[in-house]
Amino acid sequence: MCAENLSGKGLDYIKQGTGSADAKGTGAAMKREAEERARMGARQGADRESGESPYIPVDRVLKRCQYSQDALIEVLHAAQETFGFLSEDTMAYIARELKLPPSWVYGVATFYHHFNLKPQGEHTCNVCMGTACFVKRAGDIVEALEREYEVKAGETTADGKLSINIVRCLGNCGLAPMIIVDGKVYARQTPESMLQHCKDVVND
Repeated sequence: MCAENLSGKGLDYIKQGTGSADAKGTGAAMKREAEERARMGARQGADRESGESPYIPVDRVLKRCQYSQDALIEVLHAAQETFGFLSEDTMAYIARELKLPPSWVYGVATFYHHFNLKPQGEHTCNVCMGTACFVKRAGDIVEALEREYEVKAGETTADGKLSINIVRCLGNCGLAPMIIVDGKVYARQTPESMLQHCKDVVND
């Protein structure tokens, strides 16, 4: 892939992996969202008192960490282990419990590639799009996966079998292009070899 394409398709791929949110359209929309979050908070309080809250595992970690703001990453991990991903409601709940701005929680969740903001498939394929990996055809690998599984990067296949994600630099440029499938690292991949690895895990 040529360097002059960096401002085009390559940057689109990188943006897809950031989990960036759409801008809110109007003040009325923001007001409705605030009202809904207030109602949600009231419901969560009632659920917690009745012992029916879905956040009980998260509450345990919050209590163990004494609601310290420094424990944010640990709490986010606990939430993802509980629900499989971090929804807006979950992040809002954590922000409220730790007395942090929601934007701060969201910023941390989107900065680290370990966190997922969408439900994930049975298998996950994380493609590094750092500079070294990009130069060594990581973009071509993403294109090959998208064609094979008829899904865009950042999404999950219709059958729920595979999620294809783009992540920021994984910090091991000597292995570029680097891909992680179900937690296993694959180094110096080509589009062909990566397709085979994904087929092996999906069809297993």
